Amino acid sequence: MAEQVKLFSTWIWPFSSRILLALKLKGIKYEYFIGEDLSNNSLLLLKYNPVHKKFPVLVHNGKHVAGSLVILEYVDETRQNNPILPKDPYNRAVARFWAKFIDEKIMQAAYKRDWATEEELDQLNEEVYQNLKLLEKELIGKEFYGGEMYWLHVLREVMQIGLISEEKFPVLCKWMGKLHEIDVVNQCLPPKDKYFAFLKARTGGQAATSASK
Repeated sequence: MAEQVKLFSTWIWPFSSRILLALKLKGIKYEYFIGEDLSNNSLLLLKYNPVHKKFPVLVHNGKHVAGSLVILEYVDETRQNNPILPKDPYNRAVARFWAKFIDEKIMQAAYKRDWATEEELDQLNEEVYQNLKLLEKELIGKEFYGGEMYWLHVLREVMQIGLISEEKFPVLCKWMGKLHEIDVVNQCLPPKDKYFAFLKARTGGQAATSASK
């Protein structure tokens, strides 16, 4: 991969962390264009991702690649060192499956809490809990990376909900502990205090409501 690499995203968006980590692990030099507010980046989104209008977007030699999982595979295939996905086709398919599972079944449900009614919160919490149980089972005896789970961990602390605890999810908690021991991983994450402040401002009264559950 040539050095003309640009990443357009926002520190708020958790899926960007996986791209930053991939670029760092592969030693790829890049320019990072950060937007503080997604709503103020409509022109960039229309230019680089007119279909989904979402960050992150990678621009490589003028070519646009959108979607964090798609970008990961593109980076992995254009730079062979420090492979991200397994070489074996089956194991590669399994890795894709669980990455998509985390995105669609866990993270999306967690985000929906911001706009949920009190009744919907109970349903969403149960949905996330059941999916975490499936992930916990999958992680047993495996080395696994999914940086977005850091964000769910932060979300739990801000919203004061006990979705993830060592008693309920010992394997997942052990894995998160190992994750924070890796310097390059921590370099790809925003300051926790800054993200706490953002989530509290975004959720408003929901945090107080959730604390009682």
